[in-house]
Amino acid sequence: MIALDFNLNVLTRDLSLYLEHQVKVGFFGSGVGLSLVLGFSAAYTCYYLSSVVKKPQLVTGGEKFCHFLKEHCPVVSETYYPTFWCWEGRIQTLIRPFITAKPWVEYRNEFIKTADGGQISLDWFDNDDSVCYPDTASRPTILLLPGLTGTSRESYILHMIQQSDALGYRCVVFNNRGVSGERLLTPRTYCAANTEDLETVIDHIQSTHSAAPLLAAGVSMGGMMLANYLCRAGRETSLRAAAVFSAGWDVFECTASLEKPLNRFLFNSYLTSCLQASVNRHRQILEKLFDIDHVMKAKTIQEFDERFTSIMFGYATNEEYYKAASPCHKLKCVQIPVLCLNAVDDVFSPGHAIPVEAAKQNPNLALLITSHGGHIGFLEGIWPRHSTYMDRVFKQFMQAVIEQGSELENL
Repeated sequence: MIALDFNLNVLTRDLSLYLEHQVKVGFFGSGVGLSLVLGFSAAYTCYYLSSVVKKPQLVTGGEKFCHFLKEHCPVVSETYYPTFWCWEGRIQTLIRPFITAKPWVEYRNEFIKTADGGQISLDWFDNDDSVCYPDTASRPTILLLPGLTGTSRESYILHMIQQSDALGYRCVVFNNRGVSGERLLTPRTYCAANTEDLETVIDHIQSTHSAAPLLAAGVSMGGMMLANYLCRAGRETSLRAAAVFSAGWDVFECTASLEKPLNRFLFNSYLTSCLQASVNRHRQILEKLFDIDHVMKAKTIQEFDERFTSIMFGYATNEEYYKAASPCHKLKCVQIPVLCLNAVDDVFSPGHAIPVEAAKQNPNLALLITSHGGHIGFLEGIWPRHSTYMDRVFKQFMQAVIEQGSELENL
């Protein structure tokens, strides 16, 4: 860490004196202006290095998992340097979809049937050119779960596949019902609390590639769904390990944060309109059970859930649904290694709601908490077009479990 025990006033004074005596200017006041610019730059650099740049906090319920992560995932012990010109959480959240590149990925699409007569769209990246794992039967498989309205074409999913490609792994993206262009066959979509479709997908992958190790990574709502599934399944899962990124641990706290005026303007209204657009695309089949016009008048995600999601999945109240959707209450039931990454300044999942105490009580659970990074942001570097801090966490953890997973037995 760069030493920061110098006096900022002395630095600014010295810069001003240097400019006054050394910088030759052709017009009155230019030296003063440049002095102010450099002085501000010095002050900003000092603040960035002293208050923004920090090592993440690693919280685990057991020394064994902690040692494994520090040994095989060095990123958990490294200082995180957010992009210096957009380190604030809201800015990282807003900028990431526009600034990060979208690697080209060619998928093989597959539809599988569900018990209620519906269908699920899976996008496979088979990685048949894998040098490390040429045998398709034993090639490691990573199941990826996108966020609330996300699909296999989200930049964060494409980057995870790019990282998996470099390791020689196969990936399959679980697209929630009705979001990736396919037709709804039944009047049912998805929610964070219901894991039946996820269980169907995991069973299908396991039956298709029974000899291949299977891991999973979920982002945002996908992480919540994955966490809820792991809490419900316990040891009765074919997943060897999982990673959860920017999950909303307590839905009540997430909702309260998103309904603050600025967050409502920047995020809540937009996401509500995205959810409504998805419903409207499937109006013909959904209007058999729901008042779609009433749903379309919702102004926030909470109002949307009250009028649509909680009713669809049979909850008596929206509060009952939110309690069921919140993984924080059930984490003691997780029985496989799970690494979770969250930023304290994530407006979707505020820092005070991160389940630190629950993690301390479960040896299978590890929380990696950064001071900055926003929601699925974690941008780093001067121009963060390519991999993010989140991508590095994903890659190192997946590789560690595949290659040294035997060290995690009997946590």
